[in-house]
Amino acid sequence: MSHSKPVLPQNDNVAHALAGAGGGVLSMALTYPLITLSTRAQVESKRAETAFLAAVQNIIAREGVAGLYSGLSSALFGISVTNFVYYYWYEWTRAFFEAAAAKAGRASKKLTTVESMIAGAIAGSATVILTNPIWVVNTRMTARKNTATDAEAGADDKDNLPGPATQKAKKPSTIGTLLSLLRTEGPQALFAGVVPALVLVINPILQYTLFEQMKNAVERKRRVTPTVAFFLGALGKLFATTVTYPYITVKSQMHVAKHGEKKEGVMEAINRVIKEEGYAGLYKGIGPKVTQSVLTAAFLFAFKDVLYEYSVRLRGSMARKAVAA
Repeated sequence: MSHSKPVLPQNDNVAHALAGAGGGVLSMALTYPLITLSTRAQVESKRAETAFLAAVQNIIAREGVAGLYSGLSSALFGISVTNFVYYYWYEWTRAFFEAAAAKAGRASKKLTTVESMIAGAIAGSATVILTNPIWVVNTRMTARKNTATDAEAGADDKDNLPGPATQKAKKPSTIGTLLSLLRTEGPQALFAGVVPALVLVINPILQYTLFEQMKNAVERKRRVTPTVAFFLGALGKLFATTVTYPYITVKSQMHVAKHGEKKEGVMEAINRVIKEEGYAGLYKGIGPKVTQSVLTAAFLFAFKDVLYEYSVRLRGSMARKAVAA
C-alpha cells in the first residue's frame, strides 16, 4: 500500500458509509410523508384509491398528523443500516477497481460504466440480504395491514374507518410488529419480497452509474458542489425509479401478504395486478413515490458530500490530537 493513491483504508470506507447513513436519515426524515402515501397506494385495492390531497386528509382525519409518519422509526433505522452497508461495499469495490486500474497502468483510475454497475450490483445485493427484514417490518407499519380494518374495507364505507381511539389502541411499535410477525408467520416472513428486492438492485445501479458518469463529465469542467450533486442525484433517481416502479409495487404487496395467503412469485404478482387493475395498477402511488425518491436522492447526495468532508476533517483533527497527546 505504498502507491501514491492506495486502496481506501477501512476507516475511509467507514467514513463514506457513515456519511451515506447520515445523509439517508436526514433526507428520509424530510420526505417521509410521501413514502407513507406511496406505500398505502401500492397495497390498497383499486377501489380504495384516492387523490393525493384526499389521501392526506383521510390519514390526518383518522390518525392525526402522526399518521403521515407511521413506521418512521423503523424507516430511519432501516435507511441508516441500508446506506451504511451499501456505501461501505460500494467504496470497497470502487477502491478495488481503482487499485486494479493503477496496477494495470490505465490512464484514468475513474470507474468505467461497467465497473460502476458491478460495484452497484455487489453493494446492492449485500444490502438487500442484510436489510430486507427491516423493510418488511417498516412496510407492515406504514401500510397498517395489521389493524382490524384494512384499506379495502374502508373503500366500501369510509364511515367505517377506525376512529382515533381504535387507531391509538392498535398502533404497533416497531418491536411489537416484529415480534407479532415472528410469532404468527415465522422468520421466513422477514424475507418476503426478497426476490423483487434483489431485482430492484438495478435501481441503485442505474441511479449511481448515471450519477457517476454525469459527475465525471461535470468534474472535467468544474468542481461538483453540493448544489450540483443535488441535481445530478435527482436526475439519476428519477430515471431509475421510473424504470423499476412496477417491481417496487410488487415488493410492497409481498411485504404485507398475510399469513395463510397464497404466496405469489414476482411474475405471478405482476400478472395478477395487470389482470385486476390494468397496467396502471403497477404504477399506483408513483406520483408521491417519484417525488419522494427524487428529493431523497437529491438531498442524500448533497448531504453525503458535506458529511463525508466533515467526517474526514474530524478524523484528521482527532488523529492530530492523539499524536500530540
